[in-house]
Amino acid sequence: MNKPFAESCEQNKHAILNVLKKEFSNASNTLEIGSGTGQHAVYFASQMPHLQWQCSDRNVELHGMKLWLDEANLKNCLPPIELDVLKGQWPNKKYDAVFSANAVHIMSWQAVEALFKGLNNCLDDHAIVCLYGPFNYNGAFTSESNARFDQWLKQRNPESGIRDTGDIDQLARQCGLTLNNDYEMPANNRILCWQK
Repeated sequence: MNKPFAESCEQNKHAILNVLKKEFSNASNTLEIGSGTGQHAVYFASQMPHLQWQCSDRNVELHGMKLWLDEANLKNCLPPIELDVLKGQWPNKKYDAVFSANAVHIMSWQAVEALFKGLNNCLDDHAIVCLYGPFNYNGAFTSESNARFDQWLKQRNPESGIRDTGDIDQLARQCGLTLNNDYEMPANNRILCWQK
């Protein structure tokens, strides 16, 4: 089987790394939620050797992800674990950094709520949580391309769609997170960063 490949990971990894290097500078254990192909994990773990990087995703994604991780053979990139937020099988471990890219607009709102509920049990004191992707502000799209993208998402799955920063922040506040930074990223994306 050939390794899966996501073009978007190649396009956005440098810009995301610039933010994560700053936000995760004092972290040691990172949980990535929705690791997909594993491309981000391999790149970020190779560029931030001080971090132990834990990939996770639903079971269907793990085989392809493992191909990337096995080839990279990084000491600080752990074998991937199954994590389906709706099933609630969270790792029995505390993390001081959590990263997720392009996940909350794919998930149902129920799954986004479950994500934050689950995070509440595995965050260390002062942990940093960074979410990358497109977001709306005050119910409005930030670009015409994001509005088209939202329409495309909903045609594939009516339960998905670009989330509003206010709604996401409300979930984050319920588990003791405070929004510290909101970074503008290329291609009408953002990185929202909270701290516990």
